[in-house]
Amino acid sequence: MKIPPLLTSSSSSSPLLRKTRLSPYLFTLLAFILFVTLLYSEDFTCIFEGQFTTHTPPIHTIKMRREKPPFAVVVDDDRKCDVFSGRWVWDEETTPMYEESDCPYIQPQLTCQKRGRPEKDYQHWRWQPWDCSLPRFNASLMLESLRNKRMMYVGDSLNRGQYVSMVCLLHTVIPHEASKSMHTNGSLTIFTAKDYNATVEFYWAPFLLESNSDDAVIHRISDRIVRKGSINKHGKHWKGVDIMVFNTYLWWMTGLNFNILQGSFDDEVKDIIHVSTEDAYRMAMKSMLRWVKKNMDPKKTRVFFTSMSPSHSKSIDWGGEQGGNCYNETTLIEDVNYWGSDTRKSIMQVIGEVFETSKVPITFLNITQLSSYRKDAHTSIYKQQWSRLTPEQLANPVSYADCVHWCLPGLQDTWNELLFAKLFYP
Repeated sequence: MKIPPLLTSSSSSSPLLRKTRLSPYLFTLLAFILFVTLLYSEDFTCIFEGQFTTHTPPIHTIKMRREKPPFAVVVDDDRKCDVFSGRWVWDEETTPMYEESDCPYIQPQLTCQKRGRPEKDYQHWRWQPWDCSLPRFNASLMLESLRNKRMMYVGDSLNRGQYVSMVCLLHTVIPHEASKSMHTNGSLTIFTAKDYNATVEFYWAPFLLESNSDDAVIHRISDRIVRKGSINKHGKHWKGVDIMVFNTYLWWMTGLNFNILQGSFDDEVKDIIHVSTEDAYRMAMKSMLRWVKKNMDPKKTRVFFTSMSPSHSKSIDWGGEQGGNCYNETTLIEDVNYWGSDTRKSIMQVIGEVFETSKVPITFLNITQLSSYRKDAHTSIYKQQWSRLTPEQLANPVSYADCVHWCLPGLQDTWNELLFAKLFYP
């Protein structure tokens, strides 16, 4: 019997080899499958990522798959939109987010409609960043995130306005009156959402540190004194808070110099030194950051600082008449570079210097520039005054117009929209 030759690589004419060759159609199909697999390999990685953990997906895969916040725009690599830079747009459909008459928690100081303001245009402006959009404030989501937690605003009456704005925003989704309450005890005001075991609180501390203006009712003192290194006097009431919002600015603006107490207010002879307002403010900022570092766990808490709230006391700043102010102003300032003389740039520089060198995790809410455009949004004469108006004041409304505080609903709702954006889409 004849034995067939062994098959080698040169046996191309062998009938057996010809039988094992791939069909051209099968080869084409396999090549197509390989091509599709390579083309969509990142998508397959996404599909199976939860099932296979033997390797880490490449960085570029994570970037392509990562969810972007609703307001974020990636220009180059991972640079996000600056939500504090933009313009105001007219919006009657989504603003205001609540009605003044529906929120019983607004102080008479801020209820402009009840006090006779004849128009509501100031309520219908929405902040629009240049390259993106803010997420719509979601009161239900905010409340759910506050379940079994405390949120606190600490500062002066401007921070109290932002606090009341937040309460009004949350109050709208708590229909039953028995499920919510608000009470004040000295410097502390607490709004409770009972079904959530959550509180939103305000603590009066206009300088953050101990001062001679700490009384929650009687605090309008012209010769203001702040005690150095005394933040724990108030800070002991802030411990255990989960979301903290600080502000302090307006009360420091008493002139070029400020009074700092070394020692105690109980000392018979008080050791008071005079320093520049900038140095005094820097001292307060550093004390605040030290307190946060020592008392708040960055893994469990979020800390915010709201920048200077501008006032509009000099209409010549925006091209108005000499001697005028925010009274009777119903339009916005359109100059994007506008910066009023009432807003001290040197204080903004102090904030920048202190925060830049600090490693304490704190989110800066830069509301100063965007609020500067809103000369229309102040309470002006439409507020309850501390005392009965004099005939001279009544004859000249400009003389008693409040160009510091803001009507609600209004501008300060936007501050909380920005806070909401940074809280959920940092």
